[in-house]
Amino acid sequence: MRDILQQCRGTQLVIEFMTPLIDTHAHLDSDQFDGIRASIFEQTQQAGIQQMISIGCSWGSSQKCLYLANRFDQVFASVGIHPNYTSDADPKHWDRIVEMAKHPKAVALGETGLDRYWDFCPFELQRDYFDRHIRLSQQTDLPFVVHMRDCEKDILEMLTEAYERGGPLRGVMHSFTGDADMAQACLEMGMYISFAGMVTFKKNDALRDVAAGIPLDRILVETDCPYLSPHPLRSKRPNQPAYMVHTAQCVADAKEMAFDRFASHTISNTYRLFSKMTVLNDLN
Repeated sequence: MRDILQQCRGTQLVIEFMTPLIDTHAHLDSDQFDGIRASIFEQTQQAGIQQMISIGCSWGSSQKCLYLANRFDQVFASVGIHPNYTSDADPKHWDRIVEMAKHPKAVALGETGLDRYWDFCPFELQRDYFDRHIRLSQQTDLPFVVHMRDCEKDILEMLTEAYERGGPLRGVMHSFTGDADMAQACLEMGMYISFAGMVTFKKNDALRDVAAGIPLDRILVETDCPYLSPHPLRSKRPNQPAYMVHTAQCVADAKEMAFDRFASHTISNTYRLFSKMTVLNDLN
């Protein structure tokens, strides 16, 4: 059984453990980390989070993610335009995303996808940019990172079109909250399924049941920080990569398996999907 040592140092919770993990979805460019980013990264290392993927949501955000990836060996970047920012994008921004995707530390495309919850951008414009990301993924073999909110049917429709056009997809359903049928449909098209802090919330038994049924070779974990702090740290703001151990432990428990074994599978899955990432020596 996994030993997790929790120490409170003032208002900071430090979690120290042996098995490394990778945070596959973190918004490290967020202004919520300005002024504390160095200490956040220090706590991340103490917690055993060895690598992180910083997720871009716009041209400017993606540029900042690449800056962080250039500055910190343990950080990689995903570049793209979030569906809720598509109205702010112009053709030059997309051209720059395409160019940024060629960077050695740009390991994925997105955050892309669809969102019917927020009414920030016309839905057809969201569909246009989602299609661009998927097609670029099929051209470059970079995985795409999918945001989905209140639009499961729409997402499945576009993924199915892409699958029928080009075969198995290379991507991940990030911070997944769908049901087992949705997960199975995505898996059958080649997608990976990733869980964030919401899987730890006390009311989310159904989501834990979904996590329990995801094959070990297709499951990932993430923070989506600075959002979605996991239980028992929901009051801690901002969320940070160091807290991901709670999400990983929750999913391991749902799958009734040892933490170390589960963590090892998530690392293998991360490197299989995000194949441009460099494996750190101490993960070997």
